[in-house]
Amino acid sequence: MSFDFLQISFPISDPVLKFLIILIIILCVPILSDRLRLPHLLGMILAGVIIGPFGLNLLERDSSIILSGTAGLLYIMFLSGLEIDMNDFQKNIGKSTTLGLLSFIIPMILGTLAGLYLFDFSWLSSVLLASMFASHTLITYPIVSKLGITKNRAVNISVGSTLITNTLSLLVLAIVVGMTSGTMSGGFWVGLLLSFTASTLIILFLFPRVARWFFKRFKDSVSQYIFVLMIVFLGAMLSQWAGIEGIIGAFMAGLALNRLIPSYSPLMNRIDFVGNAIFIPFFLIGVGMLIDFRAFVNKESLFVAIAMSVIATLGKLIPAWLTQKSFRYSKVEGQLIFGLTNSQAAATLAAVMVGYNIILGYNEVGEPLRLLNDNVLNGTIVMILATCTIASFVTQKSAQRIASSDQANGSRSDMRERILIPISNPNTLEELINISILLKSKNNQNGLIALSVVTTDSDDADAGNKAEKLLNKAMMAAAATDIRIKTSLRYSDSPVKGITHMLQEKNITDLILGLHESKGLSDSFLGQVTQNILSNTNITTYIYHPHQPISTIRRHFVLIPAKAEQETGFSFWLAKIWNMARNTGSTVIFYSVPDTLKFLRNIQLHHPIKVEFQELNSWHELINIKHKLKTDDNVTIVLSRENLPSYNSSMAYIPAYINKYLSKHNFLLIYPSQIDLNDDKVDLTYPSLIETVEKIDGIGKTMAALFRKRRPKEQPAPSELKKESDRPAS
Repeated sequence: MSFDFLQISFPISDPVLKFLIILIIILCVPILSDRLRLPHLLGMILAGVIIGPFGLNLLERDSSIILSGTAGLLYIMFLSGLEIDMNDFQKNIGKSTTLGLLSFIIPMILGTLAGLYLFDFSWLSSVLLASMFASHTLITYPIVSKLGITKNRAVNISVGSTLITNTLSLLVLAIVVGMTSGTMSGGFWVGLLLSFTASTLIILFLFPRVARWFFKRFKDSVSQYIFVLMIVFLGAMLSQWAGIEGIIGAFMAGLALNRLIPSYSPLMNRIDFVGNAIFIPFFLIGVGMLIDFRAFVNKESLFVAIAMSVIATLGKLIPAWLTQKSFRYSKVEGQLIFGLTNSQAAATLAAVMVGYNIILGYNEVGEPLRLLNDNVLNGTIVMILATCTIASFVTQKSAQRIASSDQANGSRSDMRERILIPISNPNTLEELINISILLKSKNNQNGLIALSVVTTDSDDADAGNKAEKLLNKAMMAAAATDIRIKTSLRYSDSPVKGITHMLQEKNITDLILGLHESKGLSDSFLGQVTQNILSNTNITTYIYHPHQPISTIRRHFVLIPAKAEQETGFSFWLAKIWNMARNTGSTVIFYSVPDTLKFLRNIQLHHPIKVEFQELNSWHELINIKHKLKTDDNVTIVLSRENLPSYNSSMAYIPAYINKYLSKHNFLLIYPSQIDLNDDKVDLTYPSLIETVEKIDGIGKTMAALFRKRRPKEQPAPSELKKESDRPAS
């Protein structure tokens, strides 16, 4: 078919017009899907059916579509490994393994029996058919990613099970190929084991080291993104060389870079944006272009297609139900597990194409006898559409219910948490924004405020314009992470007055300061402005010295004085440490006395992060910690004010300690907030703590009870707090 006056022939071959059509689809399908109440990804697949060779024949599924689609599939697997919560993944590795084995064994049994007794296949064909049902593709993962519930435990074990299920399924595929080609010798098994082990070790242990080195030395956003893409395809290539499909290598590449790319970071935002805008839609459209409804005029093909769709659905519904009941998950979490694990695509297509291309012989009329016949090939396409459709609706519905529940539980923290970031140094501005985003609570999307103060007696006539440029730069740094930040430009007699007035007007809960610039550190290394701010405020204050990007930090040493848990500010700063650990995946090493460590262990028991506990009975022992520090470590020191429970005289030596040992490290100083405990209006169950520990009210209530119990004996009177605020910090 052609339109001569337009010089257009179908299928369209002009690359500009092809790309334009696909962009129009990517733009319009989400709008139409919302109106028709269809999941976006299902809309993309249906669009591929319509424009494909078996629909209107607008486009051919040529090498360009296959290339982009392959990249999209690898991208989905990479994102699922990148966004997984590694702390929960390690905690739930047993549950992920259970779900993975159930999702493999049950479909293998159902598929093998169906092949033998329903389709009258041979043992070899039946086992290969069963491996198609056992695998699954995380096509619906973008749904949970967009709704922000990737940290949910049901999502976590579903993603973790994917690695196990698909690896086993693809191993079955490799074994079947080996049996049909006659290479099933001892050398085959040894070679497969060694190559798979070698590729896994390279991806999981070498890739993170190379990536950390690269991110520390190259901060250009384009270079970092291209490097990540290279890692994805290199991981996939290594997996293919090992005899396993590339999707496994892409998933492991995501796990390898997981701790180096925080959830809220410019790089993560770019990865999400490009994937959801280009690569993933190309893959979904390409899947739709495979579907040929004309093949089902044949009753036998239709029967095979329906049977395969039912078996594939049951093969994932039963494991999801058993997992929900075994681990006492809610019904909606069980539905989410089923939605994530039901869709078939990548490994299924690989298996059916391998089986279809293996010719066992020829019949009497010269037709090839294939391991998997035409009916199975056509049935696979319908099964992919059916499972993707069911999975899309189930995932969309269950994920929305979970997201709505999370939003309702976390709504209070949006109202309470407000973080102020005074900025004056353009060299440290981006890192101050980055650490603020890592420290903030999950649901705080509007509580970051960047402040620039211009003194009225400044000799610089252009000071106002410079301050505005700094604020614009702060907005750009936050926007790169898809976080909105408010800005404020103030004219005041002094920076201290400008900041303190802002704290009062906006009810700021947390203040993050950059360490002042100086050639050498001394006892007054904090700087006069910082000292005055500390002596005139009682909110939680963080003083940060960035030496390298926070995303490249391996370990956070947190030094806590004795009796820190007896102060009202304990829950405030502890919440931020937990947030930082969960957002970066780095190891946190707490140093404190046994009583304080016992308190921390109780929290860790129910809300795990990657953590270690070390006793520190005297701050004179800080010198011993210096020998344990490495280049990629951050040191966080919790300080206090005089006359408060956790204050000790050794804190006076912290400046000298930092000057001598930490000038080439990242370090963070924390001055806990002090609250008038006799004020009945004070809400001691601060939402930030609950947010940190996954909204478990029990800890917040326990903390409040602890404070109220100790109020008469161990807390200073309000007058003492007022008096203390007038003193300079030590």
